[in-house]
Amino acid sequence: MSFTSFHFHAKIAAAIKDCGYASATPIQLQAIPPVLAGRDLLGLAQTGTGKTAAFVLPILQRLMTGPRKKVRALIVAPTRELAEQTHEYIGKMAGQTGLASAVVYGGVGKQGQIRQIRSGAEIIVACPGRLLDHLDDGAFHLNNLEMLVLDEADHMFDKGFLPAIRRILKYVPKQRQTLIFSATMPDEIRHLAQNILQAPETVQINHDLPAPTISHVLFQVEQQSKTALLKQLIEQTEMVSALIFTRTKHKAKTLAMQLEKSGLSVTSLQGNLSQQKRQQALDGFKSGKFKILVATDIAARGIDVSRISHVVNYDMPDTAETYTHRTGRTGRACRTGEAFTFAGREDMKMIQLIERNLGKKMARPASPAIARDALTDHAEMRAERPARVERKSSHGPSRSAGAGNQQRRRAVAFDFDVRSLSQGSRR
Repeated sequence: MSFTSFHFHAKIAAAIKDCGYASATPIQLQAIPPVLAGRDLLGLAQTGTGKTAAFVLPILQRLMTGPRKKVRALIVAPTRELAEQTHEYIGKMAGQTGLASAVVYGGVGKQGQIRQIRSGAEIIVACPGRLLDHLDDGAFHLNNLEMLVLDEADHMFDKGFLPAIRRILKYVPKQRQTLIFSATMPDEIRHLAQNILQAPETVQINHDLPAPTISHVLFQVEQQSKTALLKQLIEQTEMVSALIFTRTKHKAKTLAMQLEKSGLSVTSLQGNLSQQKRQQALDGFKSGKFKILVATDIAARGIDVSRISHVVNYDMPDTAETYTHRTGRTGRACRTGEAFTFAGREDMKMIQLIERNLGKKMARPASPAIARDALTDHAEMRAERPARVERKSSHGPSRSAGAGNQQRRRAVAFDFDVRSLSQGSRR
């Protein structure tokens, strides 16, 4: 269905046309009409389905009438990246309307945020912690608020923000329209929805399933061979833009440095970076300056780049839901994408859960050929570590030396011929 069927204000419709939007996504088709009608809404949809437009466009439509230069809409997001992304999207859609938004999060000065809001912003996009700082300080009030959006509510629960959300609710009028969007529905979010939504419309779009435009490929590979395999994948597949997930901040930084030493265009995004450096990394990745972004799960819901061709799970996600969020960074806006997952023997239970969620087995490229540089990264890692004192034995080689030989044999056994990758993932 075309966006024209929603009968948005001419200035909003012009922005939609300028952005090249033609047909609405399923979440937009089902969510926009009740929101325009003033209903509370619980929206359940996997990442990458276009839900930001499902609440931003109705907010702008409502704010086209009524008072200006008062805070009338609040969007609460779990991460600075997602808040900034939503703020930027509002800027695109509201360019001709005269409506303004302000973005509020920690890691930067407060005064600039306060000036933005006091200069007449009608919409605030905020992370819970810094928003509460401002509200507790009396920097501004939300007495005129008409619409409240909790975006990525399950992620806010994961980050421990539910107590903060309950405190924020004390600052907003009881008479308001409230929208909750979430990719999953843990009991805590269900209870929150029951407590704060009034006769809500519920929209559910396969919220626990990855997008059908994504191909899923599994590589059984042990830890010491992951970087070598990753380099081969980057070299031998058409990665226009790749997002690589690691479990820890240190590993994200280290892996990015190793790839950079190999001559690749890469940056990293992880929690130890300052807000300025995080933004530089994101901007560089979005603009194409960097082909590869290595990130922790902080980026799983904070990046909206439609041209990401590949997501690589260098480290396994902790849950099947996290797998959905990570892989949802590709295959967006009706494009196809590929998700590559590296798994060792200890990860097979999680693979089973993910495949049950997918409703199918991941493709498993299998070839007897052995890549010549399978142990490159293992050698690099050993060179970087301090030498370990090994206990000698009169009965033969040390136990650690034997274990090293065993590791090398395992690494060879799990390596793959990645030249057949594209064909294997598309069968």
